[in-house]
Amino acid sequence: MPPPQALAIAKQKGLDLVEISPTAVPPVCRIMDFGKYQYQEQKRAREARRHQKVIEVKEIKFRPKVDEHDYQFKKKHIERFLEDGDKVKATIFFRGREMAHPEIGRRILERLVEELADLAIAETMPRLEGNQMHTILSRRPQGGGKAKPAASAAAKS
Repeated sequence: MPPPQALAIAKQKGLDLVEISPTAVPPVCRIMDFGKYQYQEQKRAREARRHQKVIEVKEIKFRPKVDEHDYQFKKKHIERFLEDGDKVKATIFFRGREMAHPEIGRRILERLVEELADLAIAETMPRLEGNQMHTILSRRPQGGGKAKPAASAAAKS
């Protein structure tokens, strides 16, 4: 129908004439309450934001001369961060003469990736940038991970 006629019908009903597809031939319009439509869209967007998980990148710093206990302590923190759904950036800091032996830092990061292989995957392999070597770990995708706790709960009872 012609636009003036559509506008007259919309005014008669106390609604708005909203252009849906301006590129179509002829352009497509709809008679609706535009304020109500905007409110519902905002509500839908708010609801979607509420249900999404923001993934943070946590950083754990090591030194090339890290002691075994310190290494295990920091590894436990990495496991906790990964279980919370965050990514982890494991960094080795080199100072002074330590820069002459980057393979020590690489071994530490490769050991970390290997020991966390069942829980995490390395998004980036250990890489040296300036006086730091780092790798980024993210949680390994679980295939049907929700079914396991229910099965174990059924087995306990």
